[in-house]
Amino acid sequence: MDELERFSVYFRNAMRSDVGLLDKITQYVLRRKGKQIRPILVLLSAKACGEVSETTFRGAALVELLHTATLVHDDVVDESTRRRGAFSINALWKNKVSVLFGDFLLSRGLLMSLDHRDYQLLHVMSDAVRRMSEGELLQIEKSRKLDIDEETYLRIISDKTASLISACTKSGAVSATSDEDRIESMRIFGERLGLAFQIRDDLFDYGARDVGKPLGIDIQERKMTLPLIHALRSASASERRGILRVVGNRTRSRADLRRIATFVEAEGGLRYARDLMLRFAEEARRSLHILPDSRSRTSLQHLVDYVVGRSY
Repeated sequence: MDELERFSVYFRNAMRSDVGLLDKITQYVLRRKGKQIRPILVLLSAKACGEVSETTFRGAALVELLHTATLVHDDVVDESTRRRGAFSINALWKNKVSVLFGDFLLSRGLLMSLDHRDYQLLHVMSDAVRRMSEGELLQIEKSRKLDIDEETYLRIISDKTASLISACTKSGAVSATSDEDRIESMRIFGERLGLAFQIRDDLFDYGARDVGKPLGIDIQERKMTLPLIHALRSASASERRGILRVVGNRTRSRADLRRIATFVEAEGGLRYARDLMLRFAEEARRSLHILPDSRSRTSLQHLVDYVVGRSY
């Protein structure tokens, strides 16, 4: 994809610094970039709505700068030493340098947008960062009390996950068209795609094999996800109390995790979550109908199929 190669050059230039340590860390990050799904979403959304422009590349770079900054800060907060199979920034350069590097990325994104007066792009991304922060804090609050319901769960995953994906698709649309209906349809597409993506990810916690996420990792972190929430709602009061005691324990054995997974499946939690995931996926596909038929629109539709069918 020629546009993706051009974006890579644009992104490298956006991260450039004449401070030796910053440049060293930047090169380390660039060598370990993943599949670049976020900039691909920005570029595809722009092409589906019109044409890719310099504003599109700046929007994709802004997404990656702010997202990378949040990941660097998250690794500090979580005391993570690995990121995508490699050492995290804080593992190599310690927390102070990591926080400052994240701040540098944030400032680069803000300045790039302000210098080019990309105020609408900046508003879209700033709102996404706000929502991501609020979603994370709400999840922390609820994990302490174990009182999360489906409505709260959907708000959390909408803010934590779907907000960034929606920001990608909306940014791409904003860079290519002034048609408010198309911009809104792309925002909805990203939101529904993000919800489906997160529910698929949560399903992996209940026994899916050959995936990168170990069985029960959400339960170990006291995260109440949709399969468990629905199962608890369907169970008897005594059974609900027993499962919540296990979830609330500080330590859980493999047998405890299997007990919870068996309970969730028996109470229809997995089936319910899959059905809702597929509903969000269909809503994402329908939101694209307003766009003219094109290879980019088809690629976005295929991306929905990939998200709900992925095994990792």
